[in-house]
Amino acid sequence: MQTTSTTLVVIGGGPGGYIAAIRAAQLGVATILIEGDQLGGTCLNIGCIPSKALIHAAEEFEKAKHYAEGSALGIQVASPSIQIEQTVSWKNGIVKRLTTGVGALLKKNGAQVVKGWAQIIDGKTVAVMQDGQEVQRITCEHLLIASGSSAVELPFMPFGAGNGKVISSTEALSPNSIPKKLVVVGGGYIGLELGITYRKLGSEVAVVEAMDRILPAYDEELTKVVRNAMKQLGIEVHLGLSVQGLNADNTAVRLKNAAGEESELACDQVLVAVGRRPRTQGFGLESLLLDMNGRAVKIDDQCRTSMRNVWAIGDVTGEPMLAHRAMAQGEMVAEIIAGKRRHFSPASIPAVCFTDPELVVVGMSPQEAQAAGIVIITANFPFAANGRSMTLESSEGFVRVVARKDNHLILGWQAVGRSVSELSAGFGLCLEMGASLEDVAGTIHSHPTLGEAVQEAALRALGHALHI
Repeated sequence: MQTTSTTLVVIGGGPGGYIAAIRAAQLGVATILIEGDQLGGTCLNIGCIPSKALIHAAEEFEKAKHYAEGSALGIQVASPSIQIEQTVSWKNGIVKRLTTGVGALLKKNGAQVVKGWAQIIDGKTVAVMQDGQEVQRITCEHLLIASGSSAVELPFMPFGAGNGKVISSTEALSPNSIPKKLVVVGGGYIGLELGITYRKLGSEVAVVEAMDRILPAYDEELTKVVRNAMKQLGIEVHLGLSVQGLNADNTAVRLKNAAGEESELACDQVLVAVGRRPRTQGFGLESLLLDMNGRAVKIDDQCRTSMRNVWAIGDVTGEPMLAHRAMAQGEMVAEIIAGKRRHFSPASIPAVCFTDPELVVVGMSPQEAQAAGIVIITANFPFAANGRSMTLESSEGFVRVVARKDNHLILGWQAVGRSVSELSAGFGLCLEMGASLEDVAGTIHSHPTLGEAVQEAALRALGHALHI
């Protein structure tokens, strides 16, 4: 058995792990990344990228159907159809191109990739397992845990139950066919992104959520726009109901309301999307006896764990489980190990929900600012008054700004509408640069763009909006 020594071992080749390995290697740190599956982790293989590819395909198909029913644009098409096998193949091609690119970047920068499953022996030793056998042992000065997260299963309705009817988002992203009736369990962003996608691909979709509204992590003024759009698409939304499992012949999902009354919802397939949990088991992590924060590994503002020179980044450290957070943490840890002084203290971490319409939140919401005791001013600017939105046949939604009342420092941005995810970069930059309402209002924004709504929201907060 081969034994190797290095400076840094990274467990996990997802967005956090591979970025950490690339940056460490760029800085001259001898680095080995251990990955048992495909480079790119959940994000590139079964998460962000494939879901956005499928969402795009569904949007294009839905657009073609819309034209077939008669379009104000004068476009006419006849009887559009979709070959889902070809769609999945196209999506897989994007995933392969990106994951191959990650491998090339790691090699180009001098980071070594070892194929196999990591098994932690102690804080400075990791075994590499292949087919259950140890094939290599690596000792290191620094150990970085970037093991990611996994989808949460319902114990009474596990993935694969009902002769394969119960699926996770992983299976939902590679369908062999489109089910006639899809029940989505969970009204969070994963469930709604995929539920809307399947509806556009032709399924009858019903969403079941235990709470009293969809997207409970976002404020209600934003989610109302999404709820209205789902209604127009014909998606059923059932709130305040708990799922009990499949019925006896696996043809329906059993539900129970707060009064204890039971009902059933017919299904051909059930997508369970009730969240993700940090992946902390199955590779010896527990042997390190690290301090934990619930199910997540506890870290400080440099991503240090409670054990010296053992670091953790990304989903394994808990919420927010976002790829861009993991990337930023990975870059930072690599630089600290290389001797630079860094702390993880972003002004904000943008969160985007790729429903139709999209949601983006950056920084504080009005409720969060008020809860912090800050006196604020807020203003909305509706896309109904934005020329670019009209040319895109989409005037639903708005941009909202939150700022301090005393000095007009901007604390947060929220937006809901078509393609607003692209506004997140500007929102984040605005908060990192400490911009005021006057800074944004005084910046010339291109016309005609959705970004004009950002400037107008700032102008409206200052009391002199020009286009409303």
